[in-house]
Amino acid sequence: MKIALGQFAVAPQWRVNLDQCVALIERAAAEGAQLLILPESIIAADMHDPGITVRTAQQLDGPFVTGLVSALAGKDLSVICCIATPAIPALTHNCQIVLNASGLVACYRKLHLYDAFNMKESNDYVPGTELPPIVQVGDVRVGLMTCYDVRFPEVARSLVVRGADLLSVPAAWVRGPGKEWHWEVMVTARALENTCYVAAVGECGPRNIGCSMLVDPMGVAVVRAGSSPDLLFATVDMERIRATRAALPVLANRRFRDPELNT
Repeated sequence: MKIALGQFAVAPQWRVNLDQCVALIERAAAEGAQLLILPESIIAADMHDPGITVRTAQQLDGPFVTGLVSALAGKDLSVICCIATPAIPALTHNCQIVLNASGLVACYRKLHLYDAFNMKESNDYVPGTELPPIVQVGDVRVGLMTCYDVRFPEVARSLVVRGADLLSVPAAWVRGPGKEWHWEVMVTARALENTCYVAAVGECGPRNIGCSMLVDPMGVAVVRAGSSPDLLFATVDMERIRATRAALPVLANRRFRDPELNT
């Protein structure tokens, strides 16, 4: 399956960001991609306005999501991205959503909030309480993770033992000493230890690193972006997964089982 990774700098105005997303949808569809993954928190962002996330949050049937679904009309393309949705009281949920021409397919509320490196995502968000879902796109089963989740290997493992072939990781990975290295290590490790693909798509701009990449089941970065807006294309090859798991059967060889996952 051909997929597209679209990274861009999120603007403070949601209409500007919707226009950027629609342009990426058109380009991805024109290239024959079946899945387009976009970054985290794409309704609005401004590093100088700490209240913007809560103030600009929209419902799942609001104009931002409705605009994305309208852009998908007549296209054999699914989109994965993250938006802020209102929560009670006066905070938001960080929702990773899957959309196609029919509308909303799935929603995952981010489990792990980024209260680290002198930042406190819990000032804006309420954490989710359920394991992320797996969504079928073409012949690929896609598991959902969001940004900081990638530092928690149990999330990725839970998705893969439930059948995920590809992990989708929209992110807004903040710059800092060693942070690009952390990103590369975590994304690569989640792919290699689970012998699956990981599509990690970062927001770029003045605060975040970009550096989107697709890593294959052997831990090889098939494509990667720098720190500027970009649209990458790559193929998720199911035979590559099967061959890797035959040569490196870590999932079959593991000695621990989680009864909650019935494995």
